[in-house]
Amino acid sequence: MLRWLLRALAGLCIGLGAIGIVLPGLPTTPFLLVAAWAAGKSSPALRRRLRAHPHFGPALVAWQDHGAIPRRAKWLAVTLMAASWILLWFSIEHRGVIGLVGAMLAAMAVFLFTRPEPAPAESESRN
Repeated sequence: MLRWLLRALAGLCIGLGAIGIVLPGLPTTPFLLVAAWAAGKSSPALRRRLRAHPHFGPALVAWQDHGAIPRRAKWLAVTLMAASWILLWFSIEHRGVIGLVGAMLAAMAVFLFTRPEPAPAESESRN
């Protein structure tokens, strides 16, 4: 039963990740990471397919095997977080919320930049 629930979760997350590719505001990466985790627990064949995907596979492999995040992804994430925070600054009046969100985004940025980067061979396979 658990195996089927994890397969369903993987399928749901793959679907949400696919929607996130074309729908602004819906993230793709977190859904694909959850899908890869659930697939690894329930379906070795699906896990292999996700890891072999030409676009998302190398990042999944780097994260699952080494906890690594490519430099470009780190900078893109931090840039988008900063843009979101600036938009929030001009959108709402409550400075406490702005400060709390800023602190959470700063903590996320620290987390991202303390993760290792993929080995050169892994980075080259992405390009």
